[in-house]
Amino acid sequence: MTSLALTISETLRYRGKIGQWSWVLHRITGLGTLFFLFLHVIDTSWAALYPPSLYNRAISQYQSPLFTFGEFVLVACVVYHAINGFRIVLFDWRPQWWKFQARAANIVLGVTLVLLIPTFGLMFAETIRHYTGLATFNFDTFKLPEIIADNSRFALGIIALLAFGIIASAIYSVIAPGANAPRKALKRSRFDTFMWTYMRASGVLILPLVFGHLAMMHVIQGVFNISVHNYIPIGTTMINQSGTAVEFVALRWNTMFAGVFVWRVYDILLLILTIIHGFYGMHYALNDYIHNALVNRGAQIAIFATVIGLLFVGGIAILSGVPAETVKMLQQQTAQAAAQVAVK
Repeated sequence: MTSLALTISETLRYRGKIGQWSWVLHRITGLGTLFFLFLHVIDTSWAALYPPSLYNRAISQYQSPLFTFGEFVLVACVVYHAINGFRIVLFDWRPQWWKFQARAANIVLGVTLVLLIPTFGLMFAETIRHYTGLATFNFDTFKLPEIIADNSRFALGIIALLAFGIIASAIYSVIAPGANAPRKALKRSRFDTFMWTYMRASGVLILPLVFGHLAMMHVIQGVFNISVHNYIPIGTTMINQSGTAVEFVALRWNTMFAGVFVWRVYDILLLILTIIHGFYGMHYALNDYIHNALVNRGAQIAIFATVIGLLFVGGIAILSGVPAETVKMLQQQTAQAAAQVAVK
């Protein structure tokens, strides 16, 4: 933590050039995107693995003003991190071009703004349309009690993972004496070399996937349309009859093209590439800020456990899909509610 505080204070105090700020922005936007990814994988899995009310509740929170603001921040983080990452990959591929890195960093900022201005315009128009269409707009619209209650569970889960990692690290230090002793710089292993290559390759492969996902879920249809009755999700030809987030997910995952569940394949690729890329990036960051061997190893164990857990839960949810019985139940509930309204 001392290293982190020192990095923040020195970053603010040091009047560096564009290279310094590109490094800072790349790290901040990466960690911000990773935090949302952690939440998103878990809550989307609720559509398939848990009672549908949990996922519907999560989406209703995403449609609140607080998360609406966070959606704009998320899109900005993803766009900048992706484009700046491509700059890094390009210069690692052609090291002789590094002399142009300052100019390239400015171009990254320019391209980011060019992409964000129309994107934010479309998102803002959809946001205004949604909130002006609400019957009431008051404190309950912000859903703060729900957001605090639900996300506190995520926070406790993160703390529990870190505690598990540190306990496992402490046990290892007892079993292996000298494990916490300072180590001299080691040569890069084959695994390190592989992961260095993976981070570059996956960064390029993620670009079309993540930009496509952002366009579909945050711009073309938007998060507010996920729970619209009789809405046809983009990339499908089926109608959301129940007007619930769970059926929205089911329609996407059950869409087939040439005999392939195209959106399941898409989401599986996105899941694997982003989870490993994002959490290995966090691994790099933690090595910069946590120098105590026991705590560092504990944090790395927590990262590894999180990666395995997210890949397992997210993968099972996508592959199994939303049960047909769940969708049918939601549609019946919607029909019953409509019938009761008609009677009144």
